Amino acid sequence: MLNPYWGNSFREFFITFGHRLALGVKGELSWKDLVSDEVQLFVLLFIALSSALVGTFLVLRKMTMVANSLSHTILLGIVITFVLLREKNPLLISLNVKTMILATFITALLTTGFTEWLNRGLRLQKDASIGLVFTSFFALGLMGLTLFSRRHHIGVEVIMGNVDALHFDDLKLAFFLFLSNSILFFLFFKPYEISTFDPILARNLGVSLFLVNHLLMLQTAASAVVSFRVVGAFLFLSLLTAPVLTARLFSKHLKSLLLISCGVGTLASFVTVALSRHFLSVYQVPFSTAGLLTVVLGGIFFIGLVYRTLKEVLSRRKGWVWPIIQRTRKGISNG
Repeated sequence: MLNPYWGNSFREFFITFGHRLALGVKGELSWKDLVSDEVQLFVLLFIALSSALVGTFLVLRKMTMVANSLSHTILLGIVITFVLLREKNPLLISLNVKTMILATFITALLTTGFTEWLNRGLRLQKDASIGLVFTSFFALGLMGLTLFSRRHHIGVEVIMGNVDALHFDDLKLAFFLFLSNSILFFLFFKPYEISTFDPILARNLGVSLFLVNHLLMLQTAASAVVSFRVVGAFLFLSLLTAPVLTARLFSKHLKSLLLISCGVGTLASFVTVALSRHFLSVYQVPFSTAGLLTVVLGGIFFIGLVYRTLKEVLSRRKGWVWPIIQRTRKGISNG
């Protein structure tokens, strides 16, 4: 099927997408008719939404370094999963749902278990424990990947992913991730909320901090595993933090943070895929879509920061200029 986005500029991308979306609403297009640009868009969209939901609680709990650790150690979880299932697939195991779930459990258990052991058992500092675990496990993952996949090229995809290689199965996996995270946060929103802002109150109310923390880590690991194929091990952290930090420029309420974070992730996904197509069509430059996504997220945060700063400056000026204007008016009226 000829890609209808071929040769489109940034503006033309949205026109074409709107036209095809209208055809989909009318029932003239199905999910199987999605072209590569649309698959990339929807995969990035679902992953960005999942990361925004998980990332909001991670940032508020000051656990982003743990998430950074998980984003690196997933590689070891994938390698261990490969070793366990290699008899069924002697070549290279794809990230299907079964592989993802197993790799997620392995990654979450290894990372959180060893970090807690170093921190509480050996009394190492929290940041030192995290740094030691994720560097060691990531190195072991790279060594294992090199050992068990000698016939496969290991390149920049480990760092930045490979959005261009996505297909419909990746879309289903990303949607499954978003649906799972949405359901979990809907069912356990109150325990998450209370334990995030007041752990002591949560414990007194009977909320198990251990279970809530480890469930959040499991969700983070699952998000990292699915995101690994798309944005690699390193850029995943930007999906967790950038939308939330941008949202915090405009709101301090939890529900508003979640909505704004999801909005930022949605906007960044659309802009990224449109820009990627624009640079390829107009300038024949095949930018990394995952790298471009991180730049776009940073740009949105910078724009939000400038807006917030200008708003504060103008409000402060209004605070001391307005009384002067009032006194001047009063003096003129008295005169």
